[in-house]
Amino acid sequence: MIGFQPYETFQLLIESGGTDRANTLLVAACDAFARRGKPHSIEVEQFEELATRLFPSADQTARMKAAATLGRSHYLSPKLEQVVIENIGPDLALYLEETPFLSEQTMVGLISTGDADICAVLANRSDLGNVALSKLFQMNSRKVYRALASNRSIHPRGPYLNALARSAQMDHKVAWTLAGREDFDKALLAPAFFDLREEDRIRVINAFALRKTPEAPIKKTIEQVSVAVGELTAALMKLFSQNRRPEVTRLLTQITGLDEIRCGQIAHDVSGAALFVVLRAFGLSSHDGLKVLIHATSHDEQNRSEALSAYAKLFQNVSADAMAYLLSSWRGEVNLLDLEKPQYSPFAQTTRRTAEAAQPAAGQFRKQDQDPAIAQAVEALERLRLRRAS
Repeated sequence: MIGFQPYETFQLLIESGGTDRANTLLVAACDAFARRGKPHSIEVEQFEELATRLFPSADQTARMKAAATLGRSHYLSPKLEQVVIENIGPDLALYLEETPFLSEQTMVGLISTGDADICAVLANRSDLGNVALSKLFQMNSRKVYRALASNRSIHPRGPYLNALARSAQMDHKVAWTLAGREDFDKALLAPAFFDLREEDRIRVINAFALRKTPEAPIKKTIEQVSVAVGELTAALMKLFSQNRRPEVTRLLTQITGLDEIRCGQIAHDVSGAALFVVLRAFGLSSHDGLKVLIHATSHDEQNRSEALSAYAKLFQNVSADAMAYLLSSWRGEVNLLDLEKPQYSPFAQTTRRTAEAAQPAAGQFRKQDQDPAIAQAVEALERLRLRRAS
């Protein structure tokens, strides 16, 4: 190899000098290769032969140092990558994270070991090939799926989309990560709704805005209750105003068919996002729905108007059918991947403006933009407080 003595010379130096000289020669050879420009293929082959002979002759410390030095090269062949991986020791994860290029052959070999920590590092890389990516998605590891969910170079489609959506149902950290991605359909996070932060729950609801959905199985139940929407509104207002949330839980269990634990979560959700889904699914208008939400939610004076404004917009933009479909997803009655069919695509792609509008606590609303229903609801709350005070 150009710049190196022939292998026979290295072999003689090793035999005559022992391990100490082998250590020096190995580190020097790896440093020289790492500093070179792009080598010719024949030079790579010569160095492969040299490295495979020198590494076994050196002690462990020298092998680790030489491997770390060799790993800085941008022109390693799969065989030399393997030499680095076998000898770099505890710095393997750092090498896999920082090296600008890894061959797919090397990645697949590492994935086949089943080491979750190493595979999670690989899952964060931006140069994953199809074979390596496929094998990572086949792993049953939370660490790996959390890394895949955060990897913005992976665009979830087809079976990968399905795998990430299912993982989100079982791992709240995956759900949190996907909720923050602009290229992920937040509607698919419906089963993980109760594991999400308040702002992310609003994002899920907003993903159904102006969007057609398949027929929801729960609609038959809703139709039976719809004739008594007025009574339902009055009952919920009374129970929430008196903070009788256990009774709200029982009422929701009766009308939604959800289990008592889930209905308890809805009844005690002071942000109002979960309750909004139920109210809109049963056809409550902005006027009636806000009257219930203002008694059920807990917001300070500064944020109350902003939160109500956000919910007023949701009542306008999200259909009762869409929320019935979301409610059915909580009952496990629908396949959310049906939403990926063209006829159920979102009305518009998520933009920065719509993302900000989906956050009630952070959105900025002018007084003149407020819905009249909000003002009425706020006035009703003030009258209730005055009556209690007197």
